[in-house]
Amino acid sequence: MSHHSVTDLIELVKPVATVAGNRVTVTKPGPVPGAIVDGLAAAAVFGATPEVRGTARWLIWSLAHEAGIYPASIHDLYMAMGKGTVSGFTVPAINVRAISYATGRAVIRAAKKLNAGAVIFEIARSEIGYTAQRPHEYSAVMAAAALREGFSGALFLQGDHVQIAAKKYFSPDKDKEMAVLRALIAEEIAAGFYNIDIDTSTLVDLQKPTLDEQQRTNFEEAARFTEHIRRHQPAGVTISVGGEIGEVGGKNSDVHEMRAYMSGYNASLPKGMVGLSKISVQTGTAHGGFVMPDGTVKKDVKIDVETLGELSRIARAEFGMGGAVQHGASTLPLDAFDAFPRVGACEIHLATDFQNMIYDHPIFPHDLKEEMYAWLREHAAEERKPKDTEDQFIYKARKKALGPFKERLWNLPAPVLEVLGKALEDRFTFLMQKLQVQGTAAVVAQHVKRTPIAVDRQAEIAAAGGTISASEKKAEGLAD
Repeated sequence: MSHHSVTDLIELVKPVATVAGNRVTVTKPGPVPGAIVDGLAAAAVFGATPEVRGTARWLIWSLAHEAGIYPASIHDLYMAMGKGTVSGFTVPAINVRAISYATGRAVIRAAKKLNAGAVIFEIARSEIGYTAQRPHEYSAVMAAAALREGFSGALFLQGDHVQIAAKKYFSPDKDKEMAVLRALIAEEIAAGFYNIDIDTSTLVDLQKPTLDEQQRTNFEEAARFTEHIRRHQPAGVTISVGGEIGEVGGKNSDVHEMRAYMSGYNASLPKGMVGLSKISVQTGTAHGGFVMPDGTVKKDVKIDVETLGELSRIARAEFGMGGAVQHGASTLPLDAFDAFPRVGACEIHLATDFQNMIYDHPIFPHDLKEEMYAWLREHAAEERKPKDTEDQFIYKARKKALGPFKERLWNLPAPVLEVLGKALEDRFTFLMQKLQVQGTAAVVAQHVKRTPIAVDRQAEIAAAGGTISASEKKAEGLAD
């Protein structure tokens, strides 16, 4: 299935649609047979040529649009939160790293079961590299997952941690680093990512004497990237833009830093330009969790939920945003998640624990895991810190094996994928309930408008020719 020719792809969809040039005509409305979607999804990722991959992605989106699936911005929903007309839930933003099609399907099944519309699919700058998923591929696979599970409605795709590498910024490579980020943002928008999280928090300098000076480079660069986003967003779409005032894993954020950042950011924007819909803060978590010497994750992490609530309240009351965003939370104890909607956090980012569930599930093939770990010891040595135990190194590094072993993971035996998918679906269901997003399909439909976006076949083929560079694969020092 992964090596169709374009002719084969056109033949594959013939039971439901005809293809003529750059036009797809659906001849049989209604659910698309699973075998057709499965074949398109595999070809979109593993097709032999850019033409095959790009055509498969174009066909997926064409069928998805006909089924009522469309890429959307969550901006207006967060603005409604800022006005107090919508409240009571925290939107999960889920980073899909491994077995992406199966994982995406598990998310959609959970959302459909709960009638939850406020769910985000995201991928960070660093994850693009080590999971080998460029934006156009990622968006097509998530659209295929939605199509396969009979979903209809807004599909929120998000560029997570579009982050500046501080070492490069404060070096002769600054212009190159900024150009790379601008290109990534444009690529994400073209792929239907209408939600972009700008992370210039790496540029905060806590050694400066005043909060304004500490945050200045952060808010000025965030404003410049916002201008770039507004220039590239499609007509009729207001992309949801997020900022970040404190680097996750660093010093906890406070209300004074938020006011300094937001005042400087708003003053730096061109007059009349739409700014942020949310603000990411640090409240005591770390990406991937705090790893113990035996490779397990510390569970007794104390999150400053009171400060998170206060930052969310000020974000709404003083700046009209949806609230504050919690990062690095997937490895927290499961009984911690009901705190986030209670204190008014608008969004929470969840990533590492879903990867852990796949690696650590008893059904995951032991031989494959050992092969992946052996690869890490040879190719991911940069993840090993001097004081790391072997277990700590493996835990922190194993995300780097997901890209090189992507096809092997995708093609795990069907019974294995079924068990893993069910475990993930159960976890997504639990988290969505804790975060109170059940029943949010109606409020999403009320506040999020559908903007017709034409998917261009040649543009998808061109994007499918993109590769993952060596520096992207390493992605050292970047958050996810």
